[in-house]
Amino acid sequence: MALNKFLCLFLIHIALLSNSCFAEDPFVFYDFEVTYITASPLGVPQQVIAINNKFPGPTINSTTNNNVVVNVRNKLDESLLMHWSGIQQRRSSWQDGLPGTNCPIPPKWNWTYQFQVKDQIGSFFYFPSLHFQRAAGGFGGFIINNRDIIPIPFDAPDGDITILIGDWYTSNHTALRKALDAGKDLGMPDGVLINGKGPYRYNDTLVPESIDYETINVHPGKTYRLRVHNVGISTSLNFRIQSHNLLIAETEGSYTVQQNYTSLDIHVGQSYSFLLTTDQNASSDYYIVASARFVNESQWKRVTGVAVLRYSNSKGKAAGPLPDPPQDEFDKTFSMNQARSIRWNVSASGARPNPQGSFRYGSINVTDIFVLRNKPPVTIGGKRRTTLSGVSFVNPATPIRLADQFKLKGAYKLDFPNRPLTGPPKMETSVINGTYRGFMEVILQNNDTKVQTYHLSGYAFFVVGMDYGEWSENSRGTYNKWDGIARSTAQVYPGAWTAILISLDNIGVWNLRTENLDSWYLGQETYIRVVNPEKTNKTEFPMPDNALYCGALSKMQKPQDISFATSITGSRSKLFVTVLMIAFVLLHFR
Repeated sequence: MALNKFLCLFLIHIALLSNSCFAEDPFVFYDFEVTYITASPLGVPQQVIAINNKFPGPTINSTTNNNVVVNVRNKLDESLLMHWSGIQQRRSSWQDGLPGTNCPIPPKWNWTYQFQVKDQIGSFFYFPSLHFQRAAGGFGGFIINNRDIIPIPFDAPDGDITILIGDWYTSNHTALRKALDAGKDLGMPDGVLINGKGPYRYNDTLVPESIDYETINVHPGKTYRLRVHNVGISTSLNFRIQSHNLLIAETEGSYTVQQNYTSLDIHVGQSYSFLLTTDQNASSDYYIVASARFVNESQWKRVTGVAVLRYSNSKGKAAGPLPDPPQDEFDKTFSMNQARSIRWNVSASGARPNPQGSFRYGSINVTDIFVLRNKPPVTIGGKRRTTLSGVSFVNPATPIRLADQFKLKGAYKLDFPNRPLTGPPKMETSVINGTYRGFMEVILQNNDTKVQTYHLSGYAFFVVGMDYGEWSENSRGTYNKWDGIARSTAQVYPGAWTAILISLDNIGVWNLRTENLDSWYLGQETYIRVVNPEKTNKTEFPMPDNALYCGALSKMQKPQDISFATSITGSRSKLFVTVLMIAFVLLHFR
């Protein structure tokens, strides 16, 4: 026993010495046990996906340049991948958690993600990316705080609150998936959840009794940072708090010009930070509302999430009608003009000391242009599918990045068209060939009847323009070339276009997709493959030691590979984690 104790202390000493060389980049550790639980967020018992028995899952709290280690144990009855939406995974698309880059984690297996939140700050979220699982939960917030030496462009808030909003169905995700496979539309959602809970009973007819609702507790005279994420399936939501202004401060890793809004449209997959000042008289609690947008509001009244903002000196419960949504039923430009008003704070420091605006994106020559068009679902080979420029993406049996690593032929095609196909649509694993250190212009043209939001992994792109109608070369004259917001998810209104610019400086294979979960599931996505022709480890980390194998490489997978699976990059960090694990075992069993 004494020998074990001595050896344990010695090993911890060695681990600390091995880790001292990167003390500026500390590690944060999380364990995720992913399971099904039964919950009734809308009053109907149903199966949801929980993390550590919580729905939604825990918030990951990190700081710029931290190394984040998340050990995921899959206790579902189907395979799993966790995607870290908006986390750029600099030099390591191996950790992105999408089927184009990673083999899935089988049931009863565990796998450890390890990545550095390099040169990022802001508000993000994570979710399961396979099998329509996000419709069942498994999501949570992901915060990257500034380092102490980097100032933030507002006074330090008195509190930091994560709010997850999203449309919700009382059917299990497997039933929703089967409906899509059968060629059906999902129809109107059953409600909107706020932090995994149903609506406060603001209306006895629309909201049944005994619904558990979310309460946000605050103190008067304080300022709180609210990080609001739309983690839903396909519904744009208007977010507002009764009698309070929302001062926008940041979106998906970029500080914004600070402006007050009485409400803001938050589209699927988008994240915002607001500064909320509790300056009201607290005569009663206040409604927090997330309601469906761009729908027949009289029919969609039940698709409204309602929580409560409660001052510590509140004198009563919230009552009366909800605060009104935007009155723009006949003005389709209101929401677009609101989106255009969200601009980059070019004088604020981001994750580094230099101002955000020191990167002059408007003066860089474009090297590649892609016009990507989506349409309503089509039938291909007897199946209902969605397309991007006439291509419905088919996920490869062997992930693209893994196929490249082992020089497999035929796993995918590097032939995604620069312009929409003119012939019949097709189902293929067609990928965009990105130019390393190139500057790509992408025009997202939405010829569908509902809002689409598009997300790009690995990057923050610049939103430089949007308008109704068909994009043309002349549309560039309307671009914002100075303070267009840099973010990872942008909305495209129906019958409209959005233009983005991307600096392709991150080696890897990166997913470009619609965040509308039904359209994504049916094929509305592709990947951008960015390769350094010099093939140096300075631009991409090597394949992690615990990489899973599947598809054409499935014979390489050994069951034992996942028993203590870690994906720590770099020998010193491997030593640190391994030695600490040995020390833990010695202490536990001495």
